[in-house]
Amino acid sequence: MLRKAFLAAGVAAAVAAVAVPLAFAQTTSTVTPSTAATKIACVGAAVQTRETAIDAAMTTYTGAVNAAYAARATALSQAYTQTTVSATKTAVNAAWATFRSSMKSARGAWQSSRNAAWSAYRTAAVACKAPAGTGDGANSTSEASGT
Repeated sequence: MLRKAFLAAGVAAAVAAVAVPLAFAQTTSTVTPSTAATKIACVGAAVQTRETAIDAAMTTYTGAVNAAYAARATALSQAYTQTTVSATKTAVNAAWATFRSSMKSARGAWQSSRNAAWSAYRTAAVACKAPAGTGDGANSTSEASGT
């Protein structure tokens, strides 16, 4: 009988020994969603920073493109006030050359800014250590290329 009591006490102790870690595991698992939520919020902040940078870069790009078109229109207008074919042709070629140069410069600045924003985002997202699939880096190919 005493042996059964010790056996029962041993079983109870073993159950208690297993129950405490299980209770602890359940407590720590409730911390995990908070940590996951924090990591996801970290990626969200990185996305917001990227989008703000891309928005500013696009605003700069479109402003430069608009300025290039306005300058071209003015230069072409002036070109066609020339009185000789030679002078008109020279002025028209200069207007288009300046336009191409302005567009190339605007495109290069846009692409550089866009790539820098995406690169900074990727670095920040990795540092967040968020669960796989929470970032949107795979969508970077949908970005305007500036061509």
